[in-house]
Amino acid sequence: MFTSRDPSSGAIIQSFRSHSLTRVMRIVDRVAAAQVRWAATAPSERSACLVRLAGGLRAQRHALASTLTDEMGKRTAEALGEIDKCALVCDFYAVHGQAFLEPERVATDAGEGYVEYPPAGVVLAVMPWNFPLWQIVRCAVPALVAGNGVLVKPAASTPASALMLESLVAAAGFSPDLLRVILADERNLEPVIAHPAVAVVSLTGSERAGREVAQLAGRYLRRTVLELGGSDAFVVLADADVPAAVEAAVSARFLNCGQSCIAPKRLIVVPEVADAFIEGARRAIADLRTGDPRATETGLGPMASREARTRLHQQVRASVAAGARVLLGGKPLPGVGAYYAPTLLDRVTPGMPAFDDEVFGPVACVTSAVSESHALQLAAATRYGLGASVWSADVERAQRLARFMPVGMVAVNATVRSDPRMPFGGVRASGYGRELSYHGLREFTAPRSVWVR
Repeated sequence: MFTSRDPSSGAIIQSFRSHSLTRVMRIVDRVAAAQVRWAATAPSERSACLVRLAGGLRAQRHALASTLTDEMGKRTAEALGEIDKCALVCDFYAVHGQAFLEPERVATDAGEGYVEYPPAGVVLAVMPWNFPLWQIVRCAVPALVAGNGVLVKPAASTPASALMLESLVAAAGFSPDLLRVILADERNLEPVIAHPAVAVVSLTGSERAGREVAQLAGRYLRRTVLELGGSDAFVVLADADVPAAVEAAVSARFLNCGQSCIAPKRLIVVPEVADAFIEGARRAIADLRTGDPRATETGLGPMASREARTRLHQQVRASVAAGARVLLGGKPLPGVGAYYAPTLLDRVTPGMPAFDDEVFGPVACVTSAVSESHALQLAAATRYGLGASVWSADVERAQRLARFMPVGMVAVNATVRSDPRMPFGGVRASGYGRELSYHGLREFTAPRSVWVR
């Protein structure tokens, strides 16, 4: 069962019965047939469809945002921003997608040599609940512009958002059945992956889910793109602009109620600025107003579910038992909703869940380093490798230091973000493969070398 439940009240909004395996496989067959037709369309036609999809997203902006808020508790302002970002990705690939697919000329001893980028086939997108539309669009739009069909398996708690996108794609003039949502139970994913038309599996989710899906995909020799979250380090050096660092850290950490893979989760500070940073963060977090995500004055809405809140609180309690200190919050808020007090933990060290694991909720964790070199060692002391940021007045030096961080993305005097112009993805336990830019588009192609004598 796929059930939309309002996390601010606990009320069930609507439920959808899971598709039977027979129905799932019928949908896969229809997407496979649509993909063959779509692969023959001109790139200009694909771009025109993306322009219309961007228009549809903007026309339905408020209705879509309302659904996001209803399904996972996202503040209205953040939900509207998510829709706008989806439309911008459509705009970007409508303009640049054709150029990204142009054959790449190669000098060889043949008369002519080039690499072309035909579509891979059908892409299975296994998507999470924290950004119910953005995560799908980030995967599906480059896949579609490359000539693929897309199967979307949404999170069990956010089916309505995915189904609204399915309708918008159909209305934008894409081939019928080119993007379809499958409300599939986990046990029905293996037959989908085994289908001969499915060429790539793209998953955004937990480390455990990534391992399981990658194992299944490997069994059938399907390529995978895995974005598995992270525990991004936010390193503040002695010459940093502390007020700017505090503002950025708190804004990024509590975005989407802290339920963001690229949020800075380990705030690592050197002795010279530790006191000022911690006090600035404490004041900024104390000013966050928790409440109804639909109210304009709300600064922090509920978590996506009570189950997610329970997991978060277990991490906080275990970290405090191991020596972390609660400066603010540190507990669920009373009432029917899945609210958690905005929290600041100090004295977080390796070995605690707050340092070692991904803390997915409104909890900021401060770790004090004894020196700059120690701060960099702490930043690297994680199994994750999604992103990191370094704060320093010496930008060139910060860039040099950032090169030694084992991550897929790094920011200097800024926080890591997803941008269609830049590849998005991590290394190590944060997954592999890239989304966005031409790198992300080509993940969904089957590069072919051509020699002409």
